[in-house]
Amino acid sequence: MKKNFVKINLQNLQIVNMSQQDLKIGPKIKAFRRQLGLQANKLAEELNISPSYLNLIEGGKRKIDGDLLLKVCEKLNIELSQLTSKTDLNLENTLSEILDDKLFEDLDILGPEVKDLVGTNPKIGKAIVRLGDILKKKDHEIINKIEKISGKIVDGRKSSFPGEVISDFLQKNKNYFPKLEEFANKVFEKVQKNNRTRYIALCEYLKSEFGITVKDVIPEENKPFSKIYHKNKKELLLSDYSSLETKKLHAAAQIAQEGAFKEIEDYLISFTFPSEESKKLTKVALLNYCGAAILMPYKPFHTECKKLKYDLELLQNTFATSFEQVTHRVTCLQDPKLPGIPFHFLRVDMAGNISKRFSLSGIEIPRYGGACPRWNVYSAFTRPGVIQAAVSKMTNGEKYVCIARTVEKGIGRFGQSKSILSIGLGCDAKYAKDFVYTENLNVTDKTTEIPIGVSCRTCDRLDCSQRAFPPLHKKFDVDINSRGVSVYVGDKN
Repeated sequence: MKKNFVKINLQNLQIVNMSQQDLKIGPKIKAFRRQLGLQANKLAEELNISPSYLNLIEGGKRKIDGDLLLKVCEKLNIELSQLTSKTDLNLENTLSEILDDKLFEDLDILGPEVKDLVGTNPKIGKAIVRLGDILKKKDHEIINKIEKISGKIVDGRKSSFPGEVISDFLQKNKNYFPKLEEFANKVFEKVQKNNRTRYIALCEYLKSEFGITVKDVIPEENKPFSKIYHKNKKELLLSDYSSLETKKLHAAAQIAQEGAFKEIEDYLISFTFPSEESKKLTKVALLNYCGAAILMPYKPFHTECKKLKYDLELLQNTFATSFEQVTHRVTCLQDPKLPGIPFHFLRVDMAGNISKRFSLSGIEIPRYGGACPRWNVYSAFTRPGVIQAAVSKMTNGEKYVCIARTVEKGIGRFGQSKSILSIGLGCDAKYAKDFVYTENLNVTDKTTEIPIGVSCRTCDRLDCSQRAFPPLHKKFDVDINSRGVSVYVGDKN
């Protein structure tokens, strides 16, 4: 009895939050009903309401009370979370990015029209995204061929398509793979040594279990590499110029490649990949996931995260891993029985290109272009190596605690500069008390909030001086006699 009471109250809480987020659940109900092949009048009869009233609900013209909503979920055999999910908000943003292409410029598609499509036909929206991915990929392939033939750079953009597929795969699985966690725990039981000497234990494990010899090798001049695995010789060559943290991850990932290949294939089979290239890259991501799980096993890592309130640098030192490895790992703590904070993660370069992205926090991250310049993941470049924290507020009113820090990639050799990237990590502001980086922030102080958007074209903010493009949802008209805070925003908007 008590258990049911708790469940009902949690559902009611979800309903309250849903109304606060102003989500269009009516069209979602319609979509789920159609998936079941259920006629509207039949569902109305089962709900004991009139067909006309149901039509108004499904059309987004009438609100639905909590009791009726729970009854709808029961009849459609769905969870309440499926109606309150933010997936559609992310889809809306992605579609806006695609339809912002010059190819569709003459159609004059505005934001509200995109929102209507997502609300009523999410499957069609997803189909357009898939076509958009293919279009972007083909576009980059043509540009690359032209550049190869001409020897000139035609377009500085690089294809991010395979990387986006990885992001979709991780998003679908909430970046949590229990079979790989289980395998990693078994390996960890056999290599439990000091975190800083575990590299030796991993090498010994590869030799004893799989007959693989690990060799630290100094790369030849002008032939740099990080790892090379000779399958026939059963030799794993690791660059002696790589950091110990990188070597440990490569060794652990090799253990996963040899011992967890069935578990990895099971996960890959469950997803539809558009190309063999994207499938192979996703396999690499899973190998690295498993490798990181061996170095930072779930329960001990989760315990330390709670104790240290996700202090990333202390976690980095505790487990003798890199900053990026730690930030990746904290996003994986999604075991329903022992969950961590649901984070979002992104990695960008100095040009604003997003090379990795994942979101469980609910924040929207652009799929193709750069994010809002007000995100601190970009301002982190102004203070390299220093963790910056901020309270960011989206256009829908939701607040997030976001931190960012730069990392260096490459070999530190005299005369050669390393590549610099910025790592962004954040969570919903409701987890502030559990996140060490909020100790010097007043989460409730509205004057210190940083107003951000997803991207300029999809952002509703008209008072932004950093706007680089006109907003998609408004007609762009230049008035030579007046100007707002940006050339793209008039003083009357």
